Amino acid sequence: MLRIERVLGSRLEPALSEELHRLEHRGAVDFVNVPVADLARRRLLITTRGGEELAIALPRNQKLFDGAVLLLDDARAIVVRAATQRWLRLEPRSISDAIELGYHVGNLHWRVRFGGEVLFVALEGRPEDYTARLEGLIASRRVGVSIFDEETADAESGLPPDDGLSSPHPHHHDPSH
Repeated sequence: MLRIERVLGSRLEPALSEELHRLEHRGAVDFVNVPVADLARRRLLITTRGGEELAIALPRNQKLFDGAVLLLDDARAIVVRAATQRWLRLEPRSISDAIELGYHVGNLHWRVRFGGEVLFVALEGRPEDYTARLEGLIASRRVGVSIFDEETADAESGLPPDDGLSSPHPHHHDPSH
């Protein structure tokens, strides 16, 4: 098991980016998908896509983030990828339904984002566990509900951007490269 005790920096930093680019050409960059809910943790046992087990133990002043470089040497690199966030989209039918929905969601301390007249709840467990808590509002059709992944959400979903995480940067090559 590989022990990681600090984040080296962001894959977007010029010096790290150049080295990662070189290693990517050799297929020597491994990624670790970290659930969005676990990004704030400083201690974590997790396995990379390539199958390497990591024991992450970061100092108090560091956090994981999408694009965090955990290992970088001449032979290989390991980079964090934030796993796609899933959202419960809740659409109240009236102002009184919105107030009641807000009351329940607030009391449950769910992580939310607002999008116009729609409330988005970050799913950190099974969707059924969330909808069961709102069963009365959903069953009476006072609140519409749907589920989607942030990665596949389109502009019509209404999900506001900016959860503090950057998305992976696409990797393109000039044919002459």
